[in-house]
Amino acid sequence: MPPLNLHHLRLFSAVAEDGTLTGAARRLNLSASALSAQVKALEGSLGHDLFERRGRGLVLTEAGRIALDHAQAIFRTAEDLSATLKGGGQKPRALRVGALSTLSRNLQIQFLMPVIGKPDVDVVVRSGSQKELLAGLESLALDVVLTNVAPPRDEARRYLVHRVAEQAAGLIGTPERAGQGRPLVELLAREPLVLPTRETAIRAGFDVLAARLGVVPRIAAEVDDMTMIRLLAREDAGLAVIPPIVVRDELANGVLVEAGPLPGITEVFLAVTVERRFPNPLLADLLFRTPVGVDGGVDTGAETGAAT
Repeated sequence: MPPLNLHHLRLFSAVAEDGTLTGAARRLNLSASALSAQVKALEGSLGHDLFERRGRGLVLTEAGRIALDHAQAIFRTAEDLSATLKGGGQKPRALRVGALSTLSRNLQIQFLMPVIGKPDVDVVVRSGSQKELLAGLESLALDVVLTNVAPPRDEARRYLVHRVAEQAAGLIGTPERAGQGRPLVELLAREPLVLPTRETAIRAGFDVLAARLGVVPRIAAEVDDMTMIRLLAREDAGLAVIPPIVVRDELANGVLVEAGPLPGITEVFLAVTVERRFPNPLLADLLFRTPVGVDGGVDTGAETGAAT
């Protein structure tokens, strides 16, 4: 296949945006026939038709939609390259963040707070599975991935894993269910519980604690999404095993209360990056500050580490 012509990609993008050859040609100050020839040259290079005619307009084919997605990614990369190597510019700087879809939104906001709202910064957050996000990180489509699951360590995947927060889990529910001052063992044995799923660190810690206390829990639900656990706790489906930061607002306004901490059960919050010659400078303020503990104070026991 002949190499791609970036000029052809820009012309193709203009036609896709306008939906007509004549309109795009007018904006580009080209003749419609010349523009059509350039688009056909790109189609020949890619081996697929990029448009199909419908009425008086042009509609992207499936191949055209894929080509447009890639073209826009190429244009963004070129802009980032120029801004990085020339030391910035007038355009807003972009920070592309991937976040595990089940991760606490409050934790994400806490991590991003130093850059959110800055007039010269565009923060783009994309949710997905661990596999999808790490693939985006490796392709440089993402600058950092936020997760509570450490990625695999091997020679093919040399991720840098930064420990940015550690949250202690608590037993949390409505005031009627959790606020009666009953002992922890009694609550765990008699009240229905909303638990994280078994592959999570919090659930593993809870299972160990229950075994140590000799408790057979009444499980109302097992959920892999912190937001859903929060909602179930609010609806009084049971006592939730969850870091208090996930329900920070509900605790503040009294909708939920913490019956007590769960000793030895914590969730570690990780930011994963890869080695880059030109790392996004916005990450420095986020990754290399002292990790924050559950109460918002400094957690001096936390470290920033690298997975090799």
